[in-house]
Amino acid sequence: MAQSEPTAPLDGPGAAMLDALFSQSLVGLHLLDTDLRVVRVNTATPAMRDVPVEDVVGHRVDEVYGLLDADEVMALVRGVLDNGVPLVAHIVRAHRRGDPGHQYFHEISVFRLETPSGDVLGLAVAVVEVTEREESRAREVVLEMTREHVGRTLDVLETCQELVDVLVPRVADIAVVEVVDAVLRGDHPPLAPLPRDVPLRRAAFRSAAGGGTDADAPQAHPLGDVRALPGPTPYTQALSDLRPRAVASLDEDLPWLAADPARARAIRAAGAHTLITAPLTVRDTVLGLISLYRTRQGEPYDEDDVSLLLQVADHTALSIDNARRYTREHTIAATVQRQLLPRRPSSHPALETTPLLLPPDSGGQWYDTIPLSGARTGLAVGGVVGRGLHAAAVMGQLRTVVRSLAAFDVEPDELLARLNDTATFLAAERATLPTADPLHRQALAARFAYAVYDPLTLTCTVAGAGSPSLVVVHADGNTEVRNVPAGSLLGSEDKTPFAATAFTVPEDSLLILSDTPLPALVASGDADALRRLAEQHRGRPLEDLRDDVLYALAGSAEPGPTALLLVRTHPFPADRVGVWQLPDTPTVVATARRLVRDRLADWGVERETAHDTELIVSELVTNAVRYGSPPLELRVINDRALTCEVRDGSASTPRLRHASVADEGGRGLFIVAQLAQAWGTRYTPEGKIIWTEQNPPPG
Repeated sequence: MAQSEPTAPLDGPGAAMLDALFSQSLVGLHLLDTDLRVVRVNTATPAMRDVPVEDVVGHRVDEVYGLLDADEVMALVRGVLDNGVPLVAHIVRAHRRGDPGHQYFHEISVFRLETPSGDVLGLAVAVVEVTEREESRAREVVLEMTREHVGRTLDVLETCQELVDVLVPRVADIAVVEVVDAVLRGDHPPLAPLPRDVPLRRAAFRSAAGGGTDADAPQAHPLGDVRALPGPTPYTQALSDLRPRAVASLDEDLPWLAADPARARAIRAAGAHTLITAPLTVRDTVLGLISLYRTRQGEPYDEDDVSLLLQVADHTALSIDNARRYTREHTIAATVQRQLLPRRPSSHPALETTPLLLPPDSGGQWYDTIPLSGARTGLAVGGVVGRGLHAAAVMGQLRTVVRSLAAFDVEPDELLARLNDTATFLAAERATLPTADPLHRQALAARFAYAVYDPLTLTCTVAGAGSPSLVVVHADGNTEVRNVPAGSLLGSEDKTPFAATAFTVPEDSLLILSDTPLPALVASGDADALRRLAEQHRGRPLEDLRDDVLYALAGSAEPGPTALLLVRTHPFPADRVGVWQLPDTPTVVATARRLVRDRLADWGVERETAHDTELIVSELVTNAVRYGSPPLELRVINDRALTCEVRDGSASTPRLRHASVADEGGRGLFIVAQLAQAWGTRYTPEGKIIWTEQNPPPG
């Protein structure tokens, strides 16, 4: 401390002024000697007035006042004496004589006193009681923590646990939150007053004695317990008129304790002596109940505590209601998604599939397996950017368009181009919504991958929007990651054309088609995942392999896919296909009919169906000879449907005509359309294929 100029001894008016300072100061003053014993003191604060001066002078302050952190305070005071650095506005806690249960706060400032020559005389301590200020500040801290930490997730149970974590031990020694059970399912909460038979679920519990949700801490009912509250009690009354209840003393004589014996036993076992309970309400509806108890903290709850709890309850109720609304929308979206997705992947002798959606119930992910002509199968996986009901609705629209386009036998890249037109149209419609509509500000975008697998040629053609991936695990254990051309997301303004790639898929292979990259499987750092799949996929159910892929993806730190499809290929039975090269002559029609008749007889096709098939083949081959160009090929397939295909080298498209009574021709395709369930044209680089499908033969 800097040396001051010498001054005259303090006597006369100076001594009188010093006496007046100690007797009239509004700030508590202490003079301590070098042994930290009190030399002089005034009685400006209530804590000091409770202690006679003669019991203070000559004693250390920690021997006189009920300091709650006495060792820490005395260490700080001695530090000032040793180093001379003042201690300014430090908060200490204490209790008054005869009132050990009530905590008070004091702000102390400590200064070292020295003679002009530098000799240490002792310490001067100024004390101001700031209990009201600190309690108000503590309440503000609780409110701030509630706003910051409660409601961070859209989960009702998590929100309730966040609340009790904030309140214990700052406001209570025990905190319990009970929620109307229907709220957890997303249902609308009941109107107040809450009917007596409405069950509440114990959603969160915390005890300061157990250091948190201690299973050994006394509880009336375990977490997750669902039951209606017996009454009348302060709990049921708070849920009836939506007003908080504060009970200053939980003694044995309270008549309402007999109405709820389980809760009464828990109160006695925990040693709770005061209670405050408040309803969780939103717009005159009841969401639940907060109950706070004090066991260690001696003072009962007062009006300030009631006001604090009401503010905390308002914030928590809004957070719970938001979580409830999200749960409801999430449940609806998941229900809509389940209704829009196929019940099960379509079966095929040469193909089996199983899907994996991540997350499985967000509403926007989908998969599909689409039967195509010529024993082929369309494989589709996709995901709409976003979550909830709107994403599920867009998903349903896009899936419907995909199926409609696939029925026209378009190539994967062309299908994506047409699908993108639909997505762009839907995005433009969304942009015209009123600005107040939340969807107006949400861009519509979707990822999508589409592949066509042909078991007769063992080829797979795939295209994608976004960054799809395709992993192929061969029967011999070799694996490869096919380079699927990346394209812009569906609904974007990018006009870059989509591209497709085709490759050979050996029999007994495993395909993993995803709408996004598969870092856990294809990253160089985790090649073991692919190796394990390669070693184990033969002979194992596809559902087990799906679980293996899920576990590998769950252990990856990289973002994973949203939807993928596992596909296992099998050889197509050779005895269920007939293929013939036909000469380009008028007499070939009779030959074609005979070839088909013999093959259908081998398959055991009933006579009427075989007769219709002969007529169909006759008309198709006649058209190919008359209007097409060589080479000609006839193929019949005994698959999920009885398929007839005639290939020729011309790209001209036949047209269904309705001939008049006097016309001598023009009825060929009309006859075909009447006899077949479906028919169409599929284009190839070498020409076109006219195909028909009839009811599958028996067996």
